[in-house]
Amino acid sequence: MAAPTYPGGTADAPIRVPVEPIIVAPGSGRARVRRAGARGGLYAVASLFAVFAALPFAWMVLTVFKTDGDLYKPINNPFLFNEPPTLGNLDALFANTSFLTFVGNTLLVAAMVVVITVLATVPAAYSLTRLAGRWGEGLGIAIFLVYLVPPTLLFIPLTRVVSFADAKNSIWSLVLVYPSFTIPFCTWLLMGFFKSIPWDIEEQAMIDGYSRLGAIVRAVLPVSLPGILTVVAFSVALTMHEFVYALAFVTASSQKTLSVGVTTELVRGDVFFWQQLMAAAVLVAIPVALLYNLFLDRFIAGFTLGAVKG
Repeated sequence: MAAPTYPGGTADAPIRVPVEPIIVAPGSGRARVRRAGARGGLYAVASLFAVFAALPFAWMVLTVFKTDGDLYKPINNPFLFNEPPTLGNLDALFANTSFLTFVGNTLLVAAMVVVITVLATVPAAYSLTRLAGRWGEGLGIAIFLVYLVPPTLLFIPLTRVVSFADAKNSIWSLVLVYPSFTIPFCTWLLMGFFKSIPWDIEEQAMIDGYSRLGAIVRAVLPVSLPGILTVVAFSVALTMHEFVYALAFVTASSQKTLSVGVTTELVRGDVFFWQQLMAAAVLVAIPVALLYNLFLDRFIAGFTLGAVKG
């Protein structure tokens, strides 16, 4: 059989096409091993922190269904059911305490505070961002500094305000007082968010015939929804976690909120009703956690857009 020919060569002397050798960088295998080890270490540390954070919640959930004999025996494993679980602790929480009253009071106070906060912070933040000129940022910082004043210094003068409003020993005292710290913080938060919204949106709306108020309602507020939802979430969280004002202004059981009612009604002297305490904590924590996870993307959008200076 005749030898094959190639362009530019002959059958006896074909042209040799050079082939570039594949060069493997020395140490590339070790680099991949180091990257894999670093990633594995990162995941291991993250998993360790996740387990560390989840263990208290797991203990709370297990405690809700433990009997007294299972809970108070030192030899029992706290993360296992050494005796059959029971629903009696939940029955005792709902039947023998005012837990549902505390929940209703908390929801009412949170709803009223959210409405007041949103109605006050949206126009305030917009005015300081768009209309106050170079003084707006300084005024916003001054307003935020009010939030940093400790409640232990303010509850004494606020007692005079509550007394003057005839709201003593009532949840309406909390509705009156809580905006004093939700409005400063949320105004500062919304100011950063409004700075990230371009002027062109409002100008285009006003060119189309809307007034400034119409441009705000139809153009600015829909774009600001992540920031407003962030304000709502933080107002609810701050209201539910507040303890000093609720303890100072409300003493009647029928008017207490969760933060004070659970700790004062379920702890009598030196007796701690641990199963009922943990049941109350779990029933409050689960809805809040679901709410945060449901609107997590909007919260992140509110923070990141608010962090961009327009």
